[in-house]
Amino acid sequence: MGDFVLDALTRNGPVMKTLSLPRGRHRLHAMPTNFGYDRVTSQSYDWSGRKRGETPFTVLQHTLSGRGHLTYDRRLHRIEAGDTMLVMIPHDHRYWLAEGDHWEFFWISMYGQEALRLQKTILDVRGPVFRLSEEAIGLLAASCHGLLERAGQDLPERPGTASSLAYQALMALYDDLLAPHSDSAGGEDAGTLDAIRGYVREHLDQPLDVEALARLAGFSRAHFTRIFTAAEGIPPAEYVLNERMRRAARLLESGDLPVKAISIACGFSDPNYFAKAFRRTFGTSPTEFRTTGMYAVNRALDESFRASEPARS
Repeated sequence: MGDFVLDALTRNGPVMKTLSLPRGRHRLHAMPTNFGYDRVTSQSYDWSGRKRGETPFTVLQHTLSGRGHLTYDRRLHRIEAGDTMLVMIPHDHRYWLAEGDHWEFFWISMYGQEALRLQKTILDVRGPVFRLSEEAIGLLAASCHGLLERAGQDLPERPGTASSLAYQALMALYDDLLAPHSDSAGGEDAGTLDAIRGYVREHLDQPLDVEALARLAGFSRAHFTRIFTAAEGIPPAEYVLNERMRRAARLLESGDLPVKAISIACGFSDPNYFAKAFRRTFGTSPTEFRTTGMYAVNRALDESFRASEPARS
């Protein structure tokens, strides 16, 4: 499938399309904004992640031939044929074409809550440059080709179709880079992760940054994040936040502690920030949660978390 789709994608030469949706019809979880295929030879191809506005979006770009260069978090990456690059905007990065080189690639830029969340997780786990399976590359190419084919037809009037094509690319990344594989945590690593989960639950009133948890586990941050995400389905920072919210909801149910004390018990030194985090999770403030009988929400959240936890041997 991959070669056939790639041939169709590149057959008519460089092309770029931008998708503009009618006002009020863009609140979907993954939406493409521009996409296309190009073969650049000019050094004028030079993009800065700090000069593309403040609206968050991502660029997913797969190299077919030639090479490009990327500086990301003070590290230089040389992007060769077969490499896939992922960057988020706004961010302090730069990618460009060096003198005498060419860079052939196709790309999809997208925005939306789920698109940004999952691709941020990929960046945390795998970094901005990685290798995908042939199947995943074929799915990315098919998504890009499908967007280009429909862009000049009915795509602006069908945001759901546009979203589904972007989501196909997103899920190809998820399956290849984040979904549990045969090399997921097992044996001694699984026992270590169990210990980390227990440590988190016992120290929710203290700082629990990913770097410190990785050191406690005896792993590098990248390896710890990768195996934890594969085991839990969410990255460590999100797991910690979920546990803090579970404790907060239970303490609010008791009706004894003031909100400020609960925020401290859950690791938030700033009660205002705690209230914002709580509202993002439950859709209501801590005070409203306590006074309007939102306990069922907490029980549902508990059940959801328990259902998502992998079986322990």
